[in-house]
Amino acid sequence: MLTVGEANAAILAAMPAAKQEMISVAAANGRVLQQAVVAERDQPPFDRVMMDGIAIAHTEFAAGRRQFPIQALQAAGDPALELQGGNCIEIMTGASLPDGSDCIVPVERITVDDGIAGIEAGYVAEQRQFIHARGSDHAKGAELLTPGTRISPMDIAIIASCGLTEVAVSAAPTIRVISTGNELVPPGEPIAPHQIRMSNGPALVALLEKHGFTDSRHDHIVDDEKVLRTRIADHLDAANVLILSGGVSMGKADYVPQVLADLGVDVVFHKISQRPGKPMWFGIGKNGQAVFALPGNPVSALVCCRQYVVTALNAAAGLRAKPPEFASLAQEYVFKPQLTCLLPVKLVSAVGGQTLAMPAPTNTSGDFASLSGTDGYVELALESTTFKVGTGVPLHRW
Repeated sequence: MLTVGEANAAILAAMPAAKQEMISVAAANGRVLQQAVVAERDQPPFDRVMMDGIAIAHTEFAAGRRQFPIQALQAAGDPALELQGGNCIEIMTGASLPDGSDCIVPVERITVDDGIAGIEAGYVAEQRQFIHARGSDHAKGAELLTPGTRISPMDIAIIASCGLTEVAVSAAPTIRVISTGNELVPPGEPIAPHQIRMSNGPALVALLEKHGFTDSRHDHIVDDEKVLRTRIADHLDAANVLILSGGVSMGKADYVPQVLADLGVDVVFHKISQRPGKPMWFGIGKNGQAVFALPGNPVSALVCCRQYVVTALNAAAGLRAKPPEFASLAQEYVFKPQLTCLLPVKLVSAVGGQTLAMPAPTNTSGDFASLSGTDGYVELALESTTFKVGTGVPLHRW
């Protein structure tokens, strides 16, 4: 069996890179950027006034002048006026700095009487106060966003400020989530005592959506080899990523690996030395489709989807990898099997700012209800069995 690290490496090596497409900026939130975004102009593009008040020449204030006739009013969006000696210009926040002025006195520090602005006694004004200097945020031509960025609402503001109406992003994968099993019954339908509700499919679709992969649809296929072969073939034609849940263990009704082989999907590996999720299967279709066959137990399916599927889809999209995250165990935990333990946890913060992981083990790999309220899972190395309080461990958030 592959280790967790070897399995991730094998998947990433086999995953085809996503194509690129141009989309409108309005539709780009959450997508992975595939171009550099450079500044259209200096930011700010002019000396920008930061306070409502009056614009004056500081040399006149330094010389003792405290009364300034109001020459004019300049609002944000108006062309810059030229200040005449001895006067002030009434100014609004966001306006460009009038030519000849180099100091803004806030409106709270002045009084206006018969068209003359007076500065309050004792007020100390500094040269270039409340002026946001041209180009102080960034210069024209500066690279503000790089390829591999997951576009956020803040990035939308940057892209729009650069004058772009479209950007190049990674094409979103078309995903099919397939639940297998005769025992599964959708919510809302009558259910017999020997059957169970279908939960994996909706949960996997929701987990994918949380990570920005929204083009996914769910299907349920019974444990019939012919039916599986026909329906999976259809999904291989329609999608470039298949995620199956169930049918990959060693039972007589676990047809999925053979069906995938019959359909020309080349196996990359089957089984990982971990718990939960040991039976996981991964392969590549003849047209480059990525096929993830996850165990049917709900906890296993969700952990494997987060650990391998989400990671692979991010890499295929060209998303720039984040530095690994770690937490310290808040309680001692013992895990005896010689397998990597992917342990659900709830996160708490210590007074000193340290992230602590409180173990939240499930009763079994079918105990999906215990995952509610967890923040993710930690990775406990297969070489150890006892993990003491304070042990630093890799953290994977849901």
